[in-house]
Amino acid sequence: MTTAPIERDEPFDAARLQAEAAAAAPALLDAVRARLPGAGADALLITAPPNVRYLSGFTTPADGRVLVTDDAAYLFTDDRYTVQAAEESWLAEQVIARDWLPRVAELVPGQRLAIEAEHLTVAQRATLEQHLGREVVPTEGLLRPLRMRKRDFEIAWLREAARVTDQALAQVVESLLRPGVRELDLALELERAMRAAGADGTSFEIIVASGPRSAMPHGVASRRRIEAGDLVTIDMGARVGGYHADMTRAIGVGRVREPLADWYRSVLAAQEAAVAAVAPGVSGQALDALAREHLVEAGLAEHFSHSLGHGTGLAVHEGPTLSARSQDTLEPGMVVTVEPGVYVAGQGGLRIEDLVLVSDDGHEVLSRSPKAYRELA
Repeated sequence: MTTAPIERDEPFDAARLQAEAAAAAPALLDAVRARLPGAGADALLITAPPNVRYLSGFTTPADGRVLVTDDAAYLFTDDRYTVQAAEESWLAEQVIARDWLPRVAELVPGQRLAIEAEHLTVAQRATLEQHLGREVVPTEGLLRPLRMRKRDFEIAWLREAARVTDQALAQVVESLLRPGVRELDLALELERAMRAAGADGTSFEIIVASGPRSAMPHGVASRRRIEAGDLVTIDMGARVGGYHADMTRAIGVGRVREPLADWYRSVLAAQEAAVAAVAPGVSGQALDALAREHLVEAGLAEHFSHSLGHGTGLAVHEGPTLSARSQDTLEPGMVVTVEPGVYVAGQGGLRIEDLVLVSDDGHEVLSRSPKAYRELA
């Protein structure tokens, strides 16, 4: 039996979305420029790969940089990407040079140049300052507020990434999840199914954690063979158009030993309560606390060892954050994960995670894979 493709709610046209992104670029660059005076700068050098792609459309952003000045924006890359940059980038000014730091300095004579302090190496900063003849202006998170609120075409990419993720999970669970199968083989088939359904690749290394390994929140797939009675945690996501989905499900293989089934019901109650509360104006701290309160009542809060969730987009982990230390408040257009979990060494654990869009008056759950407790025969 073959699982039918999961239908889209609306047509998906990648070329149209790319055209919309290009059309929106001038306004986005102006929004970046508007943030420069507050940072004490006249120009900005972008080196973080997700931000390079965000501003340029260049799909190999690890080998690119973007320079934004008051009247221009440049994509820097090297001669391996001459044709690709010309085809992909909506920035008309392109500098093809392996020795790019002096070229940056030439384009900002006498200007205060801001850098992304987290992403320019110490050596590169020193070289750049030598060419400039002055110090640069270090900044952190300058583009974060812009990237947190997704535009319509970004939401369309994320919705498609979530659909591909759902479809791959349904196919692989039906065909392969059973005793004797290695976690690694399950992960490989999940990746194949996502790529076959249209993904560029995976959002991250797929997690398949079964039996006692499910006590590891980031237990990437191993050579362990799944056994009858295991509760198998699968954390996966498709990357489509550069945008990252992220979803986790836990599925029983045969009769799952206690207390894992009880833990599942408690985690599901916490997860559904937090998802239901997602809305504009709600803080990341409040959502995290709400999920923990449910686990306190179940006596499991001490085993919830990570934050409730995070934003996704051109990076799988980006703002806003849902945690006890979060300073973020949800706004329409944000896309977040909601993923409480319980992990007990020597016994196992689980996590349940949805990708959720903050709408004007509430939320939309983009992940549609079933969450009800189930044990495969």
